[in-house]
Amino acid sequence: MFEKYKEYYKNNPEGFWFKRKLYGWGWTPVKWQGWLVILAFVAFLVWNGLSLGSEPTDTTLTWFFVKIAVAVILLILICYKKGEKPRWQWGIPKDEDLK
Repeated sequence: MFEKYKEYYKNNPEGFWFKRKLYGWGWTPVKWQGWLVILAFVAFLVWNGLSLGSEPTDTTLTWFFVKIAVAVILLILICYKKGEKPRWQWGIPKDEDLK
């Protein structure tokens, strides 16, 4: 079973950074560039959280959430641009579904 999943993710002739998730809607990174984008996103979230300090003010909290929203939107745009067209999927697609 795991071999089929691995084969699906390695079958990437278009060179997508992100492929469709096998279950649900969304993407998963399959190339090093995609993993780098995810790593940068997580690092930014951690840095953003640490920059709040011990007693955040209303202004810093507002900017905290604005920066998170912008980062999420940017991540979705990168996934959309560098990944497969998103659609609902449940399991490994059959060959006729890929066309």
